[in-house]
Amino acid sequence: MKPIALAAALVTAGLLAASALVVQPAIAQPVAVPSNIAAAVADPGRPKDDLDRDALRHPAEVLAFAGVKPGDSVADLLPGGGYFTRIFSKAVGPSGHVYAIVPAEIAKAFPKSVDGVKALAADPAYANVTVLVEPIEGFSAPAPLDLVWTAQNYHDLHDPFMGPADLAKVNGAIFAALKPGGTYLVLDHVAEAGSGLRDTNTLHRIDPAVVKTEVTAAGFVLAGQSGLLHNPGDAHIEKVFDPSIRGRTDQFIFKFRKPAG
Repeated sequence: MKPIALAAALVTAGLLAASALVVQPAIAQPVAVPSNIAAAVADPGRPKDDLDRDALRHPAEVLAFAGVKPGDSVADLLPGGGYFTRIFSKAVGPSGHVYAIVPAEIAKAFPKSVDGVKALAADPAYANVTVLVEPIEGFSAPAPLDLVWTAQNYHDLHDPFMGPADLAKVNGAIFAALKPGGTYLVLDHVAEAGSGLRDTNTLHRIDPAVVKTEVTAAGFVLAGQSGLLHNPGDAHIEKVFDPSIRGRTDQFIFKFRKPAG
């Protein structure tokens, strides 16, 4: 092969390789699960309904990715029925604390939505859990936080029943509540690339690019992202509650960090 032809072939091959690299789905790397998290997930006090969801939610690996340690102060933002709150409680242990933060807007729109997590906090087995009901734009905690966590609910903050919230204020308040070097983990359902906020109130999905833009605008840096919950079979066009995809949606996991300085 002539040198020019060979060079062209090499360039073409390089471009094809780069293209293939771009379109390949993210692959979840093995995550070493610390003993505190493994014990928390194995806690016999967890409800059966929660245990049944573990195979699809991979809680041990996701908490390990977040870096949850004994003694941490964690905010579980929009905790739902407390699936992750229970695990956090045991993972941080008696020297740590968990704040289950329910936006006042949620409590107003869905009054019974607070009952489950309040019952959890009243259980002596979860004595290190405190429930806080407060306006979302006034996000705060009684003590500086090591981790703010929100799972499958960031998209809701953009929806009408939430105001919608001013995400610049929300993320700014979260930034202020975290210790220097603290982590903000956002896990949510993937919407079509380029869709922006189009599907938040209909399909309950959000374009991951929007989340990155909004959160980093508050001063956070993207410290990592995980493909643990990636599903290449999800076309991103169905509502997340559709039986064809429920529990198996393609989900992104972004780990943002407040600069230590």
